[in-house]
Amino acid sequence: MATEIYRDAWGIPHLRAGSAAELARAQGLVTASDRAWQLEVERHRAQGTTASFLGGSALAWDRFARRARLADTARRCFADLERRDPGTARWVSAYVDGVNASLADATAPEFARTGLTPGRWEPWTPLGVWLATHILFAGFPAKLWREQVAAHLGADAVGLFAADGPGTSGSNGWLVGGERTVTGQAVIAGDPHRWIEDPGVYQQIHLSCPEFDVVGLAVPGVPGIAHFGHTGTVAWAITNAMSDYQDLYRERLRRTGAGVEALDPDGLWRRAARHTETVELAGEDPVEVEVIETGRGPVIIGGPEGLDGDPADPSDPSGVPVAISLRYPPRVTGDLGFAALLPLLRARRVADVDRAFDRWAEPVNVVQAADTEGGVLHRVAGRVPLRAGANSLRVVPAWEPGHEWQGWHATPRAGLTDGVAVMANQRGPAAPLGVEFAPPHRADRITELLAGKERWSAAGMPAIHTDTHLASASTLLDRLDALDDLTPEAAALKDRLLGWDRRMDAGSADAALYAAVRAAVVRRLAAHPAFAALTTPPVYPEVFQPWLALVPRVGFALEHLLRAEDLFGIDRPAAVRAAIEEVALRPPAGVWGDTHRLAPWRALEPEQPYDEPGLSGDHDCVLSTSGVPGLTDRAARGPAARYVWDLARREDSRWVVPLGASGVPGSPHHRDQLPLWLVGDLVPVVTDWTKMKKERDV
Repeated sequence: MATEIYRDAWGIPHLRAGSAAELARAQGLVTASDRAWQLEVERHRAQGTTASFLGGSALAWDRFARRARLADTARRCFADLERRDPGTARWVSAYVDGVNASLADATAPEFARTGLTPGRWEPWTPLGVWLATHILFAGFPAKLWREQVAAHLGADAVGLFAADGPGTSGSNGWLVGGERTVTGQAVIAGDPHRWIEDPGVYQQIHLSCPEFDVVGLAVPGVPGIAHFGHTGTVAWAITNAMSDYQDLYRERLRRTGAGVEALDPDGLWRRAARHTETVELAGEDPVEVEVIETGRGPVIIGGPEGLDGDPADPSDPSGVPVAISLRYPPRVTGDLGFAALLPLLRARRVADVDRAFDRWAEPVNVVQAADTEGGVLHRVAGRVPLRAGANSLRVVPAWEPGHEWQGWHATPRAGLTDGVAVMANQRGPAAPLGVEFAPPHRADRITELLAGKERWSAAGMPAIHTDTHLASASTLLDRLDALDDLTPEAAALKDRLLGWDRRMDAGSADAALYAAVRAAVVRRLAAHPAFAALTTPPVYPEVFQPWLALVPRVGFALEHLLRAEDLFGIDRPAAVRAAIEEVALRPPAGVWGDTHRLAPWRALEPEQPYDEPGLSGDHDCVLSTSGVPGLTDRAARGPAARYVWDLARREDSRWVVPLGASGVPGSPHHRDQLPLWLVGDLVPVVTDWTKMKKERDV
């Protein structure tokens, strides 16, 4: 049969082909047609070559990508896939063929602005895109922060700052079993929280061939549907398990006439792999990057001479030059888990999904699935190494025995409680595999809302997606409630906030007042002399700075810091008093949505900036739209998609993305879903080919 491309009313691509390989080629073709600029940015990110057309702002990422060996790891993983699973390797290659065929005619306006000519994708490029997308997903730079806290405040202080904070990707996900739905069939719903990007990080797509017919959210640049899919008889979704599966090692390195050597745990110096690479920099001279890899992994910070010529790390009294290596599973195993992708598309029952996720590698996720025969699944999927507990907490010395990997954790499983399973990055089935988890507020609120109705339908789920109740506000409000002897203005503000409904609605003036007081408290705590040593982080590469900045750390850990029995002698009542007096003197004039506005990430800012809308929600709301308390109310992170999978009738399923199906500025489908996303409405999932418009045969 001919390979056909259809579109629904929202421009979402629906593809039909005679085989899985032909369908993969069509998926690559249509993705490059809709998102040529995005795909080229992702290819260059995987290669560490973005500075060649984006300039100095992209250099930090390129340095990291080169030093972490992302492209080389992707090549290794594809070579291993060819050996172990040649059918999947050919399927990935077919997707790449489609991308290349479409990129040859790409005319995205960003190419003209930057002078970039689309390059050729290699068969391993989708694996590089996947790796570059997820390498920071588990937040290993948090170990650098813990090192700083322990060095300056003591090891006991590390827990005070534990939170789902800067740079961490999360999700809401809930499964309602058939005994709790109006149809008697399960419903799965949720929303992944990631950086809101333009074009979006998820692609709505429908893939149909004789082997399978699947709708879901694909990662642009990667074939198939990995994270969120519905085959008609089984559906699945994931949330970030918050597992720790990447380690940082402090290395002792020395230069020799032959290169670089690293001190191993057995006391012997061994040759490290070393070479230099050249990073092209638009409008400037190229930059040389030294790439070193020890027996632990690639050195991503420092080297034999330390940090930028400063050999002593302030947290290391030994004065040993700083060199820190990264050990991450695909670099060790040569496996990115792509062998799971085709079995997921072919799945008919929960057991099929379960077997597919046995092949999953990274990132480590909690999976929820249900099928039309009443089967349900709630498990962790991915590869987490067995090693000493210290590895999960801090940077460990490479030259000391006891920090080696000793195999892999068995992935935990869980069930449903009262007919539902809720995951929102809290401690759950993945608790034995992680260190820091999200506060329980989102999970508790979803559970509470689900308990409020005996039977649910797919149509009722958007009310949960968009809930704005902020349970974490109680800690600061309790501190406010304990204050007396305030000025009349501050006393009036206190009474107003104590009467507030604790909903972070865009149109709420009270929410704006609360956020202003919270920000003032964060800034005052961060400015206290007790934290002075954390104000200026070590001169680590720029890509790690979001994890090391003090104000965001205080902002996301405010609950812990306000509740702790003692906080290094800081007079917290005085800080809260000063904050409310400050806001009472100069209160925000408007509502929460005036400052809490959408701030999508773009590789290249548009020539005509968009007037981005105000948003409801906050970090700990179910509607998790994250600014950085104390720094900015603008929300760069939030629901990168919303979905409702109905197992009774797939056509009753719904989905939405923040902007639209097209990545082309000015396209009618570039931002047409934004109004729906803002208010919590969803787009119908269309599977009836007669209700679509045929675009072309390919």
